[in-house]
Amino acid sequence: MRMSKMFSKTLRETPQTDSKGYGLLVKAGFIKQMGAGIFSLLPLGFRATKKIEAIIREEMENIGAEEILMPLVNPADIWKETGRYYSIDKELGRFEDRVGRDMVLAMTHEEAVTDIAKDEIDSYKRLPLLVFQIQTKWRDDPRPRAGLIRVREFTMKDSYSFDKDMAGLEKVYNDHYKAYFRIFSRTGLPVIAVGADSGMMGGKVSHEYMYLNPIGEDTIIYCDKCGYTANRQVAKFKKEYKKEEMLPIEKIVTPETKTIEDLSELLNLPKSKMAKAVFMVGTFIDDKSGDEKTKLIVAIIRGDLEVEESKLSNAAKANSIRPAQDEEILECGMVPGYASPIGAKGNCMVIVDDSVAYSANLVAGANEVGYHYKNTNFKRDYDGEVFDIASAREGFICPECSSPLISSKGVEVGNIFQLGTRYSEKMNCYYQDESGRQIPVVMGSYGIGVGRLLACLAEEYGDDKGLKLPITVSPYEVHLVSLLKETELADKIYDELKRAGVEVLYDDRKESAGVKFADADLIGIPIRITLGNKSVKEKKAEVKLRANDEVISYELDHIVESVLDEIRKEKKRIEDNIVEKTLD
Repeated sequence: MRMSKMFSKTLRETPQTDSKGYGLLVKAGFIKQMGAGIFSLLPLGFRATKKIEAIIREEMENIGAEEILMPLVNPADIWKETGRYYSIDKELGRFEDRVGRDMVLAMTHEEAVTDIAKDEIDSYKRLPLLVFQIQTKWRDDPRPRAGLIRVREFTMKDSYSFDKDMAGLEKVYNDHYKAYFRIFSRTGLPVIAVGADSGMMGGKVSHEYMYLNPIGEDTIIYCDKCGYTANRQVAKFKKEYKKEEMLPIEKIVTPETKTIEDLSELLNLPKSKMAKAVFMVGTFIDDKSGDEKTKLIVAIIRGDLEVEESKLSNAAKANSIRPAQDEEILECGMVPGYASPIGAKGNCMVIVDDSVAYSANLVAGANEVGYHYKNTNFKRDYDGEVFDIASAREGFICPECSSPLISSKGVEVGNIFQLGTRYSEKMNCYYQDESGRQIPVVMGSYGIGVGRLLACLAEEYGDDKGLKLPITVSPYEVHLVSLLKETELADKIYDELKRAGVEVLYDDRKESAGVKFADADLIGIPIRITLGNKSVKEKKAEVKLRANDEVISYELDHIVESVLDEIRKEKKRIEDNIVEKTLD
């Protein structure tokens, strides 16, 4: 491609953005924002994403997946069958067609693929099956940020597996687990796999692939001693309990002590001797009728810990939760600042963290301003359902090996889910087994965000001059820069490289050397060939490798062979670092 004919252009000034990679992609002319969370891929960005898609496509086909394409627009009826039409909030794009039928802009395609599969699968002889697509999705995210990291319209690879039983699902799940590491390794992005919350997808087992970077919104908890890793939403840690004999409950005066800190200081007791009440209001939606109701959730946790909202929401089986207002707490017979479930009434649900359930003689609110109870004990003084609802954090004890845990921010670039029979049962996707019984198909779902992957690569591979993407995902392999007045030699080399199958970006513009070099560094093509008057007189071309700014020379008479050899070296460097991992 000749730069004089390129549709997009680079920017001289660095745009003000909320991440380094986002700024580089805009400045280098890869992407352009059209609206909040809505971006156009310009030619360079489009070529890079097509390379990412080619890697994904190859690895999916290697594990036996067939490519299909499902529509972005879905009839809402299939989403109503699973209940997600009602349970997903405003992030789901809903509209009516011209005759008043409810329609959906798909944010994922479990419903669509199950609707297809129920007509394709009739017998156990048809299983297992595995399909994938690379398709546009719409998710009306209320807080798009960091360019392609968090958008509303995006391209995703999503694959779906159909099996007779859990053993089959576990095999294809493991196949994806391994394939994903190969995909990310081939693009050059370092990732880790972490245990995750299945969220709106459903199912009991899921993993996320995380790129560790401060720009991420997810918090990853891990142990560098034994390898335990999980998203904080589901991360566990070892809680220590001290066995004690139950003591009689005692009401004590505690003026002006609405916080755990105030109470700990007044009573000269550690926070671990307090039972803290956290109040949320859960929304519960009937997935058949769409009817909605709310209920106060009273979370009881030890005073030295914090509630993890995703754990609490899952424990309560709530579609969503929000902080409760004082009047909502009072309606259930509890007093804000001095509250506990002791004597609570009305429409409330009590969920107790195991840190409280297995501790004795804790201080808790007396539901009276200025008073608390000493020596409260779960089951004796109040009841509730016991779950792990505590939020893990750095320094807590690893549940596997008892070493201190570490935390890091990360960006989710892929996920895999064992869905089980959630969708097949609701959408009547059954197969007939060997004995003639109708059995629900066992399903899995697996996703990779293509644009987000490019955004993370821009974060990982960039410096103060610009991008330096790996050759496997760079829009071109070679950047040919001519500083010669006459174009004959540069045109000849450009044509020879193209005939040899080399992807070349040729800077044939009438610009200064400084502008051309700055743009070459900004776009960051791995191999830059410069034709200058001095080097050409010596029958050589100067070559710069963007990855490390190393400068070497090629003989003009052997330039095609030298370029092909350099490309092989760059690709081998990536291949030598491919990570092969299987799920233990």
